[in-house]
Amino acid sequence: MNLSIWDPFLEMEELLDRYGRSSRKSLTKRDDSAFEVGDWMPVVDIEEEEDVFTVKAELPGVEKDDVSVNIDNGVLTIKGQKRTENKDNKRHRTECSYGSFIRSFTLPRAVKAGEIKAVYKNGILNLTIPKSDELKPKQIEIKIK
Repeated sequence: MNLSIWDPFLEMEELLDRYGRSSRKSLTKRDDSAFEVGDWMPVVDIEEEEDVFTVKAELPGVEKDDVSVNIDNGVLTIKGQKRTENKDNKRHRTECSYGSFIRSFTLPRAVKAGEIKAVYKNGILNLTIPKSDELKPKQIEIKIK
């Protein structure tokens, strides 16, 4: 009789990973892009300053030409694909995410969508979204009588 070490957390991680991947794939329909999902999801920071919103998406290992940014009906969508380097190798562990990704965010109505700037450098996508004048904070002084 051999003794073996049982790691319940390892089994749970494998189960959740398998469940998560299969459910993400089944959620999307080829003809319905509104419910489009990807194989993985990049992390994103969104910050607000006085004149602009900034969006920073971390896309390690993704080529600039494999990323697209679009706005449709007030929804900002970052979409792309991270390609694997070698498919023929025997893999012992795969922790890096590969495949398609998509992130969508609803923009406030009062942004200048035509003036959005995108810069991609070292796997980081930075978007600068200028606010229109109606969204910028205004300070109104009220006189006391």
